[in-house]
Amino acid sequence: MVTLVDSIEINTAPEHVFNWLTNLRSGKDYQVWHPDHTEWRWIKGEPFQEGSVVHCEEYLHGELHRLKFICTNIVSNRLIEYRPLFPWSMVMLSSSFTIEPEGEGGAIFTATIKFRSFPFIERVLKSQLGAIRLHMKEEGENLKKILEG
Repeated sequence: MVTLVDSIEINTAPEHVFNWLTNLRSGKDYQVWHPDHTEWRWIKGEPFQEGSVVHCEEYLHGELHRLKFICTNIVSNRLIEYRPLFPWSMVMLSSSFTIEPEGEGGAIFTATIKFRSFPFIERVLKSQLGAIRLHMKEEGENLKKILEG
């Protein structure tokens, strides 16, 4: 398994981070987070409920990717776990956002993506992992700027 992890300290309460994430409702909301994000829409269930499905589109390594994710576990103010649906499920196992309290009123936001690991996938991912890491880092930095004002 190949795991990418990016963490950043945000000077706001964990519930503010969680609320911002769970209030993503449209492509416009999604674009505020990162300029490479283009579309975000819920296609099944209520937003950020276990079993709900979201369709999103974003540019990674210069290519537009269309993805569908199902929410698998939500813990208020702490955790959002989701996994991709086919065809991305052949490459990516799961993703998550964790929010941990830090100091007096701060939070550590961590994004994690887990990929399958076998020779073909590793060859395909090798050229793209750097761009995905950079995108994750930029999302964290952008979220920090948004929430710290």
